[in-house]
Amino acid sequence: MRQKTLLHDRGICVVIPTYNNGGTIADVVQRTLAECSDVIVVNDGSTDNTSTILHSIDGITLVEHEKNKGKGCALKTGFRKALEMGFAYAITLDGDGQHYPEDITLFLEANRKHPGSLIVGSRDLSGITLSKGSRFANRFSNFWFWIQTGRRLEDTQTGYRLYPLKKLYGLSLLTSRYESELELLVFSSWHGVKLIPIPIRVYYPPAGERVSHFRPAADFARISVLNTVLCFLAVVYGLPLRVGRFLMKYVRTYYSLLFFIICCLFLATPLVWLYLHIGKMTEHKRFRLHQLIQTMSRFVMLHHGIPGTKFTYKVADEKAFDKPHVIICNHQSHLDLTCQLIFSPRIIFLTNDWVWNNPFYGFLIRHAEYYPVAEGIEELMPKLKSLVERGYSIAVFPEGTRSKDCSIGRFHQGAFYIAEQLGIDILPMYLYGTGKVLPKKTYTLQKSPIYIEVGKPMSLKSLMGAMSSMGPMSLKSIASLMRKHYIEKYEELSNRIEQDV
Repeated sequence: MRQKTLLHDRGICVVIPTYNNGGTIADVVQRTLAECSDVIVVNDGSTDNTSTILHSIDGITLVEHEKNKGKGCALKTGFRKALEMGFAYAITLDGDGQHYPEDITLFLEANRKHPGSLIVGSRDLSGITLSKGSRFANRFSNFWFWIQTGRRLEDTQTGYRLYPLKKLYGLSLLTSRYESELELLVFSSWHGVKLIPIPIRVYYPPAGERVSHFRPAADFARISVLNTVLCFLAVVYGLPLRVGRFLMKYVRTYYSLLFFIICCLFLATPLVWLYLHIGKMTEHKRFRLHQLIQTMSRFVMLHHGIPGTKFTYKVADEKAFDKPHVIICNHQSHLDLTCQLIFSPRIIFLTNDWVWNNPFYGFLIRHAEYYPVAEGIEELMPKLKSLVERGYSIAVFPEGTRSKDCSIGRFHQGAFYIAEQLGIDILPMYLYGTGKVLPKKTYTLQKSPIYIEVGKPMSLKSLMGAMSSMGPMSLKSIASLMRKHYIEKYEELSNRIEQDV
């Protein structure tokens, strides 16, 4: 049941094209419905009892062609119906029983790890008796796919795939029969859609029981013509796209780096140095410094300082920043602080040592009264208390470090201890996308939306009340409860946002 919910929440449906599969289609559809609630079946003009069988099955969306138009047309019909119904992804599998609907869970897992990618089921054909023509067709297709895209796939003929529907290129040019699936792979690769192969099971009945609509002579001829056209397009269309995409990745990265260096090193740092060394330091003067930091953060995030991203945010309570809180947020990237700082000038961060000592912006960080956590919470507490009394919120990353894959790591107790000692509430922020734009241990910017949401303040008292039935209450158990809450919230954000990546 949870898998069905996840598939629906992520906008994933199943499309099954079928033609004269009366002996297998009922079993395939029923097993698919057990895995996914949203199933679209395209009956491509079947002349046997397939239509009658499909009309007797409840819970599916049935689309029928009056005449047989070929698998390519059936896929187009299925994809358009899925888009019309609001789905973002479609898993395709064949109606002849060769694919295991139970492997749908593998595509769901791959989609969660690689949102926006085209997931290709790679069949394990060891021990399978195939005709020489079928084996040659697969090797033939794999070879030409490599020539046309520069990418290697072990199985370009498989029909078991997950397609990102909003990234289907060349759909209007799609040929009508089997070769259409190769076309979809080639056009997707040219346009930068990631192709992720995953191992799947496959079943082929004994030779005498198989239903095949593959016509060797005619289909090989048509595939040969298609590959000739695709090879020409690979030179005049696909290669320029690939080169342009490669160059743009570095252009985006160097633009952002140059933007950062000019704004931070040549403008902000010298101006701040002059500002701080002219006249006496006052509370008003220090607050103006925080306003400058907020202005710079808003300029970067809201005015295309990071090209290739779309930044959006939501605030549950507009008055949340009117009084001090302990702000907690999941930690993904170096960009996280900049995202959080857009909301208020009265935010102080507890940082790692390398941030506090950074040669580019360490000077600014130190004079803004950010403090390194290495000093220890007890030693910092008098300083934090003073900041709170002056109206500042304290921002802490409970995980303590960035995650490699944007997953939510173990929450430490420090943030909740600070809230307890200072008698202030927790203000949660939920962040998506910064770890995809700038993943840990990478040096080039990727394209991804960035979203940050500010939740409603939570008091420790209310959190402890929620846990009263769970046993002894402690800061450790509160940290564990909040981590669970963040995992659920991040999954909710991912399911929604990744339908449009």
